Amino acid sequence: MSVAARLPRRKNAEPDPADLLAWYDRHRRVMPWRARKGQRTEPYAVWLSEIMLQQTTVKTVGPYFEKFLTKWPTVAALAAASLDEVLRAWAGLGYYARARNLHACARAVVERHGGIFPDNLEALRALPGIGDYTAAAVGSIAFDAPAVPVDGNVERVVTRLFAVEESLPVAKPKIKDLATSLLPPSRSGDFAQALMDLGATICTPKRPACALCPWNEVCAARALGRQEEFPHKAPKREGKLRKGAAFVALRADGTVLLRQRPEKGLLGSMTEVPGSDWSHDFDVADALDAAPLKAKWRKMPGVVTHVFTHFPLELTVFVAQVPRGTAAPKGARWIELKIAHEEALPNVMRKVLAHAFEVHAPERGPVRKSVR
Repeated sequence: MSVAARLPRRKNAEPDPADLLAWYDRHRRVMPWRARKGQRTEPYAVWLSEIMLQQTTVKTVGPYFEKFLTKWPTVAALAAASLDEVLRAWAGLGYYARARNLHACARAVVERHGGIFPDNLEALRALPGIGDYTAAAVGSIAFDAPAVPVDGNVERVVTRLFAVEESLPVAKPKIKDLATSLLPPSRSGDFAQALMDLGATICTPKRPACALCPWNEVCAARALGRQEEFPHKAPKREGKLRKGAAFVALRADGTVLLRQRPEKGLLGSMTEVPGSDWSHDFDVADALDAAPLKAKWRKMPGVVTHVFTHFPLELTVFVAQVPRGTAAPKGARWIELKIAHEEALPNVMRKVLAHAFEVHAPERGPVRKSVR
């Protein structure tokens, strides 16, 4: 039993979705993917924004969303693009499996549904890269389906509203049931977005602005004076540090050696600087065994650090100048430095190139800028 169930009942103590919707009508956030008041959002825009917003902030997503809509204004246009084009446009946004799923989903919508997103949750969940959350988001916001997409903001609002004592992730099914119990008979999409906005702007992780909350009189956590304690989270297990080497080969004609990562696995199909495997027991003394070609490799001072979802990484960077005409090893290619930023380089590889240029050739200002 939650704490909320043991609190003294007050008259009209149940959260009223009408109060939240009235607040939303006055204070809704303006976003490039959100329809104007009284209008229905285009399903393609909802889906594209929701995929981008997973594990990423609204501020970061905005320019990427605009870029994608400019390049591919419809799901059919996105489906017609190559995966490499999509990965290039996605580069820097992180969590690159989302980009691969985005492309696969666009093609599935065209092939299975004639380029029109299905309007029911079951059919949405059957599409590549769409789970319960994204299906609920697209279904409710684009089609007013009776569903609540539960993201981190919604989890925070609901656990505080009902003082849910169970810790995440165990509490997720309960939170979803509680959120669904609040659904109004209409305006499901507005209600879903109102919950998200409330969590993002009022019911924030630290120092929530409870005085401005439309549900402050019925919030169990506030009644207990424990707003910031919720949601409870199980301690995170930090992944073990992995290490490796990255080799930046600079040819005399102004090109750099790059290659494509395997399709499957971490950073699948992305472009990378050649390097060693990333392992817990990597020994930098043996790093040159993984060098992509014979050259006078120079180890750069310091390391490049990056944190993935499941582990932190440290890369030692080696740089070498090679003659014009040096052949690229199998699976690699020479790319002009001035257009390297157009490649589908994940952030960790952009860090590697920036580190190499800053340490090895600080006078090459334009090159440094182009790879960040």
